[in-house]
Amino acid sequence: MNFSIERRKQDIQTLKEETLDVLIIGGGITGAGIALQASASGLKTGLVEMQDFAEGTSSRSTKLVHGGIRYLKNFDVEVVADTVQERAVVQGVAPHIPKADPMILPIYDEPGSTFSMFSLKVAMDLYDRLAGVTGTKYANYTLTKEEVLERLPQLNPKGLLGAGVYLDFRNNDARLVIENIKQAAADGGHMVSRMKVIGILHDEKGKVSGAEVEDLLSGERFEINARVVLNSTGPWSDTIRQMDNKLDVLPQMRPTKGVHLVVDREKLQVPQPTYFDTGKKDGRMVFVIPREEKTYFGTTDTDYNGDFAHPIVEQDDVDYLLEVVNTHYPSAKLTIDDIESSWAGLRPLISTNGGSDYNGGNNQAVTDESFDHILSTITKYQEGQTDRNEVESALKNIETSNSESDFNPSAISRGSTLDIDEDGLLTVAGGKITDYRKMALGAMKKVIEILEQDYSLAYELIDSTKYPVSGGDIDPSKVEEETEKLAQIGIEKGLSESEALYLANLYGSNAPRVFSLLDDVEKVAGLNAAEAISLRYAMDEEMTLTPSDFLIRRTNHMLFKRDTLDSIKESVIREMARYNDWSDELKANYTKELEVAIAESDLKHLKGDKK
Repeated sequence: MNFSIERRKQDIQTLKEETLDVLIIGGGITGAGIALQASASGLKTGLVEMQDFAEGTSSRSTKLVHGGIRYLKNFDVEVVADTVQERAVVQGVAPHIPKADPMILPIYDEPGSTFSMFSLKVAMDLYDRLAGVTGTKYANYTLTKEEVLERLPQLNPKGLLGAGVYLDFRNNDARLVIENIKQAAADGGHMVSRMKVIGILHDEKGKVSGAEVEDLLSGERFEINARVVLNSTGPWSDTIRQMDNKLDVLPQMRPTKGVHLVVDREKLQVPQPTYFDTGKKDGRMVFVIPREEKTYFGTTDTDYNGDFAHPIVEQDDVDYLLEVVNTHYPSAKLTIDDIESSWAGLRPLISTNGGSDYNGGNNQAVTDESFDHILSTITKYQEGQTDRNEVESALKNIETSNSESDFNPSAISRGSTLDIDEDGLLTVAGGKITDYRKMALGAMKKVIEILEQDYSLAYELIDSTKYPVSGGDIDPSKVEEETEKLAQIGIEKGLSESEALYLANLYGSNAPRVFSLLDDVEKVAGLNAAEAISLRYAMDEEMTLTPSDFLIRRTNHMLFKRDTLDSIKESVIREMARYNDWSDELKANYTKELEVAIAESDLKHLKGDKK
């Protein structure tokens, strides 16, 4: 059965009646990755998410599968090695989603700079070796000041020394989640959104045995029984653990808020992703990234104590980012009125991690003396004046400074943890999108170990490094070529080249299924053919239950096509109401929900009546 609202009804019935091997709480990228591996490995798998899939955090990132070159400032070689290697794995299993997009990193002569031109080149060379791209078309290179300004004419020339260019990958975060979820469902998993956990169940021995849930669409409450319960709720990790009345929980999460703002490309023209120090001596860096016909920039990094389900962009966030971007692109003269859309998201940081986690790594700051010694040693090694042992010795004896770790949220480790409480509740927390598959693998190894030890159930894990997500049946080494072939199917059915390419990039190897809907879907007033089939596919096969699901997370239309949103939103609502047979009241509720989301993205609460 297709992954639609009808499938949801069947999955709920199964969750009521059967005992699962594993119940996953949380439908962000980590939960989705775990669900894929569990379902593909044959476990009876259920996943519940209180919002839409990816809605909480995993649709609100910087939308990169980032290699983490900044960690090389601190010579976090192990973290960067893990990150770039894992990035390659993700690109292999989801080749239609992460796409190579080299990053330019301008260097300024200013106090507190993350890199000098010299240290950047050393870091980029090491980065390329770790990423395995030395000698390829993606190998790094440097630009002179003049070359930088030729490429980025709006960039501030004052104090500019030059730039480095190195490989990074753009990402569609929400699509990565839904493709993992769809594959888990295709492999027999029961993936249910709008299903809120309201309690943790225990057996007669006091061990976790499932969860009580509330269906937020119907209001019905029921119990789900499971041999293992796995908490993968990101910022809500402590909340779920605190529901467990068998535990005395000490909070471990320290979420921080990140904000991104979107303007028209004509206002801020950058030919490729750009990454630079803020220039404010705050230890932060900012991305400026072209996307479709827009440019977005961010991010902030501030401690957050508000409603996890509803972080919003505040005036301080806008002021900070506009000041940084206008300083670096003075001719842009951006104001709040230029912002077309925005988003705010939370990073599920772990306050007690201290830089060490089961993915490896140490993210504490390196002292200036230690940093200079390492640079000098690497230079001598490159010039043949010392050997590899001396370099390894220097790296092993890094001196770190924790002076800011207690109060600077940007210094908190992005590491992850896997914990099992005394009653058996498993919690995987922290980490970043790039590491999602690896985090899921660590969690699944523990789940399978528990099932074997406690229930004499034996399962063999799939090799998740070679198991594609839905839409990922594409040769990772020939993505552009295969995407063009897929697009040709749509062109032959009457779509324009740009429409067909857009859908082929969005849906990967599922694109032919989307294009086939051109034969079945009647014309929808107010939507072109590409929009109509995309909407139908989203409802038929992507568990798209509300207009917000479609316009924000299945397509990113609200973020990067804001200028056409008003012309199609009523048509989307009307078609979804017809397809789902909504009552007038339900249609009005979903319309209001979308209007609230649009108003927040538009920053109407800050712009007032200007727009």
